[in-house]
Amino acid sequence: PFEGVAWTLRPPQGPPQDCFACIAKPPALQQASPVLSPSSDVYLMESKSCKGDSLRPAVPCKHSVEKKTMTNPTTVIEIYPDTTEVNDYYLWSIFNFVYLNFCCLGFIALAYSLKVRDKKLLNDLNGAVEDAKTARLFNITSSALATFCIILIFIFLRYPLTDY
Repeated sequence: PFEGVAWTLRPPQGPPQDCFACIAKPPALQQASPVLSPSSDVYLMESKSCKGDSLRPAVPCKHSVEKKTMTNPTTVIEIYPDTTEVNDYYLWSIFNFVYLNFCCLGFIALAYSLKVRDKKLLNDLNGAVEDAKTARLFNITSSALATFCIILIFIFLRYPLTDY
């Protein structure tokens, strides 16, 4: 049945055009049957006359499946929440501590302002926002009560109680 047929080495199955991983390493020849050992020098042959007949199945590129799921390599950059927008009310707290320290409320506001700065350095955005609200509350209370006391002092200096 094989008389007159010229046998040649089968051309190696090349990788797909776009697969760079397979260009460096050509695919290894597979065994035609389980009887052949990997160390034997048997080459799989095919006839020139019948290209459709093949002794081994075509080996698809193993990277063609990976290409569909693989994405381009990316650089991961960790983005921390922007803590610069959290106001710490530091200068207002210092002013209240030095000038308007009504019942030590200015000192408490200053302590919370420093806690806000520490939490901003640790990127604890939720804690910084909560302490900033508390510092603002103490600053408002200290400023309002101290201003009210100063206004009362001026009123009593202008109109002493002996006149009533």
